[in-house]
Amino acid sequence: MEVGEGVSAATPTEEMNGAGNLMDFLDEPFPDVGTYEDFHTIDWLREKSRDTDRHRKITSKSKESMWELIKSLLDAWSGWVVMLLIGLLSGTLAGVIDLAVDWMTDLKEGVCLSAFWYSHEQCCWTSNETTFDDRDKCPQWQKWAELMTGHAEGAGAYVLNYFLYILWALLFSFLAVSLVRVFAPYACGSGIPEIKTILSGFIIRGYLGKWTLLIKTVTLVLAVSSGLSLGKEGPLVHVACCCGNLFCSLFSKYSKNEGKRREVLSAAAAAGVSVAFGAPIGGVLFSLEEVSYYFPLKTLWRSFFAALVAAFTLRSINPFGNSRLVLFYVEYHTPWYMAELVPFILLGVFGGLWGTLFIRANIAWCRRRKTTQLGKYPVLEVIAVTGITAVLAYPNPYTRRSTSELISELFNDCGALESSQLCDYINNPNMSRPVDDIPDRPAGPGVYNALWQLALALIFKIVITIFTFGMKIPSGLFIPSMAVGAIAGRIVGIAVEQMAYHHHDWIIFKNWCRPGADCVTPGLYAMVGAAACLGGVTRMTVSLVVIMFELTGGLEYIVPLMAAAVTSKWVADAFGKEGIYESHIQLNGYPYLDVRDEFTHRTLATDVMRPRRNDPPLAVLTQDSTTVEDVETLIKDTDYNGFPVVVSKESERLIGFVQRRDLTLAIKNARQKQDGVVSSSVVYFTEDAPQLLASNPQPLKLRRILNLSPFTVTDHTPMETVVDIFRKLGLRQCLVTRSGRLLGIITKKDVLRHMAQMMNQDPESIMFN
Repeated sequence: MEVGEGVSAATPTEEMNGAGNLMDFLDEPFPDVGTYEDFHTIDWLREKSRDTDRHRKITSKSKESMWELIKSLLDAWSGWVVMLLIGLLSGTLAGVIDLAVDWMTDLKEGVCLSAFWYSHEQCCWTSNETTFDDRDKCPQWQKWAELMTGHAEGAGAYVLNYFLYILWALLFSFLAVSLVRVFAPYACGSGIPEIKTILSGFIIRGYLGKWTLLIKTVTLVLAVSSGLSLGKEGPLVHVACCCGNLFCSLFSKYSKNEGKRREVLSAAAAAGVSVAFGAPIGGVLFSLEEVSYYFPLKTLWRSFFAALVAAFTLRSINPFGNSRLVLFYVEYHTPWYMAELVPFILLGVFGGLWGTLFIRANIAWCRRRKTTQLGKYPVLEVIAVTGITAVLAYPNPYTRRSTSELISELFNDCGALESSQLCDYINNPNMSRPVDDIPDRPAGPGVYNALWQLALALIFKIVITIFTFGMKIPSGLFIPSMAVGAIAGRIVGIAVEQMAYHHHDWIIFKNWCRPGADCVTPGLYAMVGAAACLGGVTRMTVSLVVIMFELTGGLEYIVPLMAAAVTSKWVADAFGKEGIYESHIQLNGYPYLDVRDEFTHRTLATDVMRPRRNDPPLAVLTQDSTTVEDVETLIKDTDYNGFPVVVSKESERLIGFVQRRDLTLAIKNARQKQDGVVSSSVVYFTEDAPQLLASNPQPLKLRRILNLSPFTVTDHTPMETVVDIFRKLGLRQCLVTRSGRLLGIITKKDVLRHMAQMMNQDPESIMFN
């Protein structure tokens, strides 16, 4: 990497200027100049110009020889190769995770005697003694009590199964939290708030590292299998971004340019959602709408390709065993009617209210965890929550099973072959209709039984998810939110169906629901409710609807899904603009400038810039009168990320800006490689060396690390404009001048603190905690 490449375009005269024996040692590349320290923000403009320089150099060299031409073609193709690798690895990992979760979830209840690595479903598939009516029962699959005592039924067997279910759940969650604590603390949580922050230009070293990838994959299986109220979808985005980061390190084009790396990570996030839901287009839209900060058209195509490869890889593994990519495939046989928009919109209102309740309660709990003794005992907290979840979940068949299975059952339409309690309707003995178009029927005792169990499951899920999300284990939020909505939707759907059956002469049912017709599909209400609740929590709209219809295959139900998604967003936005991810970003104090936040206050740059009235003057360097010792003292005494360079302390005319890290590395390198550089050597940033006495030590030229075009605004620029500039150009800092004289500096954190102050929040909360 050429040093300071793109920071200031060097002219040919500058390249040659050695001032006789004075070597501008920076003409030789040396490592690490232009890189960033941990927990710092990248300079997007600098990264962009460095990439342009690199590209220009490759293009000009490609005309020289055949080998250089091949190298330039390989460089152009490297982006697509990275996408291919990300798609293959994230698809494979998702398939393995799905298979492992299925097996370990069933392991809590029993074991397959013919092959212990089979899940319950696979075990009974391979059995020859399975009947259609009892397809879940086969002699090869035994519950723990039956295996240990020989009795499958009775109070003793129930208690033993209950006890072992809790024991397995505790074991899985203990392993998960221990692995996270010991090997990869960054593997906890959903990862999406941090991915959003990283994509906005913040650096969190190790967050996308190899250890995080390995531990997150393993602990995600354990956490989901333990039966806690969490999903694997959010963490799969983190896993895919770790894959992206891993492959970036293979190509210098991405490993040496933080801006280019973020383009790859945006595409990797799309691949993550693609494999999480089997929704490639939804994944691309999710990356665009929810996580990405900078999303050029080239990234859109590459995201599409990565999502396609990932989905194809997952389909080849076929973890669901149904030859389909989608998680909850449904086929409804009846269209929806205009009158049904009313309950759909009501489900949207419920989703918005639940989203608001969840965000407020969860953030309050997480803040309590941060500020009290609770945060010091993460293992104990996970064990306690798992214990409570397992004890309360086992008695209710709807909370005992995995959340994905529960949602799948709630989405299902009741066909003639369904054996679920939810399909226990009273059949008309004279019915002679085609099997797939069963008319609305009165609910039987099984349905009423299922309804109160679902009501209890709803309350349980609402409460327990608040305490689960944010613990020190991988935890996604998509599936628990969808479960809450699906339960509420199914209850509403059954209620509407029974009303239509018993009161088909009412004016609202008269036009479209004749006796003996199949009018209402309760499964569709579950699907709409799931979309509404997920929208209320995350505030997604477009990507949510696309994910939902890709997830279920229910293409003709786009309008009900859109109505519910928009309603839930409106209702939730009425109580607060932030979704769950933005709220967690704020809670953790990440320096994230949200594009959606509006800044309407009438303050000026001079109100925000530092130094303030009573502050010490701004730390600056002069262009040709500062010594190496002065620079080292300044670096030691301050913790600023960079220093403006001025003509002299008196005139304060601005020349450029130099990064702290580049200065430190340049001086260290010069002391090692250049003879005669001592503490009293003069550092100069000008074209020509200053006139010095012969007795003076050799000066040090550092022009190549000087940014000659730092971004400046005048002191009377409205803050509204400054905030917009920071957002759209991704600046780290911006200098404030008046008639060319330097007055002060505004950093990204100053902007965030000012915005917090204007919203009556604590400005000191904006720092990386």
